[in-house]
Amino acid sequence: MTVREEFDAWAADGRDRGMEERHWHTARPILARMPVEAGETVLDLGSGSGYAARALRGTADAGRAYGLDGSAEMVRNARSYTDDPRVGFLQGDFGHLPFADDSVDHCFSMEAFYYSADPHRTLEEVSRVLRPGGTFFCAVNYYEENVHSHGWQANIDAEMTRWSRGEYRDAFRAAGLHVAEQDNVPDRETEIPPASEFPTDSWATREAMVERYRNYGTLLTVGVVP
Repeated sequence: MTVREEFDAWAADGRDRGMEERHWHTARPILARMPVEAGETVLDLGSGSGYAARALRGTADAGRAYGLDGSAEMVRNARSYTDDPRVGFLQGDFGHLPFADDSVDHCFSMEAFYYSADPHRTLEEVSRVLRPGGTFFCAVNYYEENVHSHGWQANIDAEMTRWSRGEYRDAFRAAGLHVAEQDNVPDRETEIPPASEFPTDSWATREAMVERYRNYGTLLTVGVVP
């Protein structure tokens, strides 16, 4: 099954809203860190339900907010969730972004980058469309150091790329992006039961659950175009 087919099925089942709820725990503080100024153009790669584009319009007063997703059903759903004429959603390929050179001020991606068929090409495209000084905030939960994510591939038919922190930095630099920062953003909202309630259906120990959500959380790599 392709990435597009997988997420068409998810959107048709209404799972886009569930993804939004799960990702929002770490997406919100990451979006708040983006240096978006009023009137600027922002792009969300792998936009799903479109929550990031809507948030950047509503809180940062972005002039235009675009969301790009490979799934036609995700795009259809996202369009139905807003009537803001300055928010637009497009179906497209991460390797061929439908934007002119130097036309986007900031780019965001949450839990989507690793679905790219060619992640190096995607970074080159992000570097191309960003203006000088533009930023790319790339957030992933599926990465090498997060041992609790390693089994996710078995549950998803689409092929995923699992890079380490160092591989993200190297790939950003190879694409012409300066790495401004890289850190782990903890999920402080997922409730962690007391030790007496473990094991659960998903976790053998409370320590493992704490490590996953509070220590590993979401890996954020921030690139800046020179």
